[in-house]
Amino acid sequence: MTRSESDGRASTETGRLAGETVVVTGASRGLGASMAKRFVREGANVVLTARGEADLRAVADEVADAPGETLVVPADVTDEAAVEALVARSLETFGEVTGLVNNAGIGMLSLYDEKREILEVDLEDWEAILSVNLTGVFLCVKHAVPSMIDAGGGNVINVSSGLGRRASAGWGPYVASKWGLEGFTRTLADEVADDGVNVNCLDPGGRVETRFWDHLPESERDGVLEPDVMDEAATRLLAQGPDGITRESLAAEKWEKRLDEA
Repeated sequence: MTRSESDGRASTETGRLAGETVVVTGASRGLGASMAKRFVREGANVVLTARGEADLRAVADEVADAPGETLVVPADVTDEAAVEALVARSLETFGEVTGLVNNAGIGMLSLYDEKREILEVDLEDWEAILSVNLTGVFLCVKHAVPSMIDAGGGNVINVSSGLGRRASAGWGPYVASKWGLEGFTRTLADEVADDGVNVNCLDPGGRVETRFWDHLPESERDGVLEPDVMDEAATRLLAQGPDGITRESLAAEKWEKRLDEA
């Protein structure tokens, strides 16, 4: 069901994420929308955020009959005041935040439908990609994680990429942002380890059928994954207790195996 600012009721149905409140950025489509819908079906209260309100409401409508609840809060993750307001609305509505999925991200394909070598990248494009992919994560963490600490624990999932662990020509700004995200994740994990907050990176393990890859040539579309590829791993990571796995970075399939072993 969808909870508005002034109305809402709790469901008696439960799931693996019952009792959790999760903020998902970039939730209006693709990987973010798929994960957010899965979390609601698993019983979580899910705060859907992105810049486009209409798309967010469409996602919420798809899970209106699910056990969990949704709250739509449009926001630009690069705007600190907007992020602060996003978290405040989440706390006002649900009382706490126990999970954060930093999924919002852009790259050169998002901006120009093409890759560009580093020497051809304009400063404003470099700054835009770093701002969304890295600064946006920092701002969401800065304002959401204190609630997790107050709640006695929580889970942060930073959506990374295989390009956060290897180089690739034509992807300079995106690679820099994801390598930065990997280091940021490990550092944050170390800093909040004693507070019961787990911090990990998750990536799909390949190219996904989302708008990010809409302009990929047909010759490069073999093996493109479905947008739900990270749903199971993300759900299991968010269900972790204060003593869960932290400070790791794996693709979705490898995460599932890693969690089976834990």
